[in-house]
Amino acid sequence: MKKILIVDDDKNFIDTLKDNFKMKEVDADVRVADTAKKAIEILKKEIPSIIILDVQLPDMNGMEVLKIIKASKRLKHVPVILISAKYTEPSDRAEAMFKGAATFFSKPVNVDDIWDEIEYLLNIK
Repeated sequence: MKKILIVDDDKNFIDTLKDNFKMKEVDADVRVADTAKKAIEILKKEIPSIIILDVQLPDMNGMEVLKIIKASKRLKHVPVILISAKYTEPSDRAEAMFKGAATFFSKPVNVDDIWDEIEYLLNIK
């Protein structure tokens, strides 16, 4: 079974994503963390199939979390989808990709686009 970790402090966005996954009958264990600290605790115990990571978290910048993930021998292979409402410039996208993100979306984002990317990254189709 695939494991998806969503790291975002926007409850509405999380609910929308989870509802979309249910609608598409996604066979995945979806875990949620609303802070970087909680995400890091989960990542110490589990290796998700994919991580959806907001850049603006209340306790740490998502770019820093990405850096931690990509520095870990256990986690560096896990695809990370970065999402941000504030960092939307092409330079932000370039920085995310340079730091190891699989892709970068600006909010508001179409959840179908996120799902298409997850399908592609996990080769689910």
